[in-house]
Amino acid sequence: MVKKRIDSFGHAFRGLVTLLRTQPNAKFHLLATVCVIALGLFLNVSRIDWAILSLAVGSVWAAEAMNTGLEFLADRVAPEWHQLVGNAKDVTAGGVLAASIAAAVAGLLIFLPHIF
Repeated sequence: MVKKRIDSFGHAFRGLVTLLRTQPNAKFHLLATVCVIALGLFLNVSRIDWAILSLAVGSVWAAEAMNTGLEFLADRVAPEWHQLVGNAKDVTAGGVLAASIAAAVAGLLIFLPHIF
């Protein structure tokens, strides 16, 4: 039982490595994450601000991972173009965009008052 739980963490970390190695957008998200952390430390934001930033960053990473997972699976089961597969990919990409916009807004709401 415990070994299965430990193994599941290994699979999850391998998935994050795959995400970073195969997805150019994930590299951008990593850069943005590092910038958010650095700016938060530099501006000494509050614990509540850190919680909001953590949720925002985490949502973008989760959305990107789900989008990538769906794309890998769709490409395997339907390598030829199909409207429904295209729709599914577009919808999940839209989810990443929505999470990214929300995270950017949260970042602006938190960081701008500290800067100005």
